[in-house]
Amino acid sequence: ATLALRCGADKVYVAFRKGIQGMRAVPEEVELAVEEKCEFLPFMQVTGASTDPVTGKVHMVTFCRSVQNEDGSWSLSEDETAAIRANHVISAFGSTLTDTEILGPVVNEWGLPVVDPETQATSMEGVFCAGDLAGVAQTTVEATNDGKVAAGSIHKFLAAGNEEALAQPVPEFATPIDLVDLSVDIAGIKFPNPLGLASAPPTGTSALIRRAYENGWGFNVTKTYGVDKDIVTNVSPRIVRGSTGGDWNFGPNQQSFLNIELISEKTQEYWIQSIKELKRDFPDQPLIASIMASFNEADWKELAARAAAAGADGLELNLSCPHGMGEKGMGMACGQDPNMVRTICGWVAEASDGIPVFAKLTPNVTEIVHIARAAQEGGATGVTATNTVSGLMHLTPDGTAWPKVGKEQRTTYGGVSGNAIRPIALRDVSAIARALPGFPILATGGCDSAHTALQFIMAGASAVQVCSAVQNQDSSIIADYLSGLQALIYLKSRSDLADWNGQFPRVTPAHQVGKPVYLDADGQLEYQFGEGAKKYQERLAAERSAESYNPLSASELETVSKMRPAPEADRPIASVGELIASAVPRIGEWYALSQAEQVIAKINPAMCVNCGSCYSTCNDSGYQSITFDPDTHIPEVVDADCTGCTLCLSVCPINDCITMVPRDGPYEPDRGVALGEPFDIKKWVEYEP
Repeated sequence: ATLALRCGADKVYVAFRKGIQGMRAVPEEVELAVEEKCEFLPFMQVTGASTDPVTGKVHMVTFCRSVQNEDGSWSLSEDETAAIRANHVISAFGSTLTDTEILGPVVNEWGLPVVDPETQATSMEGVFCAGDLAGVAQTTVEATNDGKVAAGSIHKFLAAGNEEALAQPVPEFATPIDLVDLSVDIAGIKFPNPLGLASAPPTGTSALIRRAYENGWGFNVTKTYGVDKDIVTNVSPRIVRGSTGGDWNFGPNQQSFLNIELISEKTQEYWIQSIKELKRDFPDQPLIASIMASFNEADWKELAARAAAAGADGLELNLSCPHGMGEKGMGMACGQDPNMVRTICGWVAEASDGIPVFAKLTPNVTEIVHIARAAQEGGATGVTATNTVSGLMHLTPDGTAWPKVGKEQRTTYGGVSGNAIRPIALRDVSAIARALPGFPILATGGCDSAHTALQFIMAGASAVQVCSAVQNQDSSIIADYLSGLQALIYLKSRSDLADWNGQFPRVTPAHQVGKPVYLDADGQLEYQFGEGAKKYQERLAAERSAESYNPLSASELETVSKMRPAPEADRPIASVGELIASAVPRIGEWYALSQAEQVIAKINPAMCVNCGSCYSTCNDSGYQSITFDPDTHIPEVVDADCTGCTLCLSVCPINDCITMVPRDGPYEPDRGVALGEPFDIKKWVEYEP
């Protein structure tokens, strides 16, 4: 429907026999169609089409209202009819077969073949049907799955009697990306992939860790536990949605959590038994035991020795919990003192039977590198950076906090986690990597995708731990993270994809809200809004109705022709180990940055949606270097005034509508009062441009 509008249709109607709630389309598809001015006709069943007696072309479509009965079936109300003038009819959802001989006589009331939902088999032997024609799938995803089911059924049908063939599963879709090796060696331990679950609610029980391994996580860190004398009982509520990204954001778009949860409520005995069972069943996926104690040598050594004896692959020392435990002389109370960190790491290193020891550091310090260095000096194999950031999440207008506990509605400072703290975690990881090259770092703090995981790895992390993203969705997200990380690494091996930045084009093609950009005969931009919309539609319709019209240019056709088969990698595929800290050489002190190479903003009018955000932010909080035409609402950068601050680009809603380009000539800051000169009021009140 939207493509018909873009191809020049004056009006597009979308008729469907069910109501709006029954549309087989995802909300994003519906929103796009509404935005582009499609008209919807719910509960309408096509009954016929009439043609113009002169031209012989369609000029009218007739409908009958469809009604859902109490038993869920559908029928037609033949006395409720309607007609719509139309020049073209496109059959999409609801296509039917009229020749019953094709698939036999078994069809339903809608003219669709009846299929077995378990196998997608039709009434004719050896014929399988899926997708919209089968009438079962409600969405594109379901239709795709039905196709896979049908393929599996066809495999079994063709392999009938061949036991060896029947034993073989239907091969999954595969590309060279699937062959990318994500394994990495850290402190003598081989990790099948560098992504694991952090010590947090997602690893709060043995069953949760077991499920994580089954889903594909490369390693897991148990929820922190201690000796029995330090056992805790949590309060409630204690894990709440962060307000940093707006209350309307949830799921993958949620920016943060705040929690006041303490360490595990389960005993040391429970975790020792869990470690034994998990290592028995998942010997090739590392398990790291997270332990905590006060500044007590005996307690730390007991926890370390028992975890190592149970089979833990490594230990993580929780020296960073920012709430509750610190009041008992544990967690952050130890982790903020480099001398205590050094000593505790030494105790554990002596008692851990040679398995790796990672000190989990707190970001709530002046300089985390000092703490990391103390851990290394004490004997730690590596560090985990970082834990949650201490904060107070939200106060309501009546002065109460969230979370609030008990009748008195009291709260405390908790730990902020999720995307909101990623910049802090990236800073800490890269700072440690710069100061202590080769010192293993397990990163945690705001990883929510393969792309962000790669950021942590390039910043210096050997592996990445995840928590909030699982709380936002579920443990199965690892499948997307692994395939995404494989894709990101593979793309680096293809020189023909040099114009890509990760999984996205390095430069967004010029467009207007998803539409291509066109120039008129005079070379002026044709705007697809306001008065320019009608002119654009008329020209586009005339152009595409020509017999010689081809939607792709010669160069585009050549590009498409070379897409299949896909070119092979012409550069070595990097290992995860080779990517660790690869971005660190570019990170340094402020005064190492070039003050000679300056840029200014450039606005592409072909992509501008005339929202005025760049003008507003530059005018009221920037350097007043953007003008805004009161008639066309087209912003323009005054090159001489632009300082290259990049604020306009940061608030622009259209990717790459604003880019930063090299300044033509040196940058001369406006000092207000020239260096070495006294303030002269005359230069301000008698200024002549």
